[in-house]
Amino acid sequence: MEALFTTLLRPARWRVTSLVANLQQIGLNAVPIIAMLTFMVGAVIAFLGSTVLSTFGASIFTVQLVAFHSCANLPCCWRAILMAGRTASAFTAQIGLMKANEEIDAIQAMGLNAVELLVLPRVLALLVALPMMAFIGMISGILGGLVVCALTLDISPTMFLTIMQNNVGLEHFWVGMIKAPVFAFLIAVIGCLEGFKVSGSAESVGEHTTASVVHSIFVVILLDAVAALFFMEMGW
Repeated sequence: MEALFTTLLRPARWRVTSLVANLQQIGLNAVPIIAMLTFMVGAVIAFLGSTVLSTFGASIFTVQLVAFHSCANLPCCWRAILMAGRTASAFTAQIGLMKANEEIDAIQAMGLNAVELLVLPRVLALLVALPMMAFIGMISGILGGLVVCALTLDISPTMFLTIMQNNVGLEHFWVGMIKAPVFAFLIAVIGCLEGFKVSGSAESVGEHTTASVVHSIFVVILLDAVAALFFMEMGW
């Protein structure tokens, strides 16, 4: 961990080629599934919310419900959980297989820093990718709610955006964006550390890959709950 922080503070030692390759694998390849997932979740929240709120004659508040959840909660948490299952497991399997095949020992024997070579590009890539995915998730979630409101509540897109602008503050956007890099760092570090714990067997690779997913999801849900309580006390 100390080596990771030391290297993070020295941009000259960042490996740009590896960073770009990891960024494409982690971020760009996941854009379609994130956009589709958050669009569907936003649509479901709008549909269920309007069903409940209409019984009280308050279906217009569906707009605030969708906008709040799409900005503050859905994109970052859903994306982080998906990353925990998709990316943390990949990091653990990749590094773990190298550890089992003694490739990491060979890297160190050549005088190279394994943390700088293997961990840093993955951490930096996820730090860039997750906030980007969170923003895409916000837009997709709002679009999903907008479509449902237009089809079922006769709320035009213009009215939807006007209500959202008047009732949802910018702080809700920042709540989601602030959590993203924290989740990204923890998911990447957990995935890489579990990879370094692998022993020389294929069974160990499977065990630590499973452990990285479980630990990452647990940390994401726990920190999201803590963040929700904190921002609620802050009035955000």
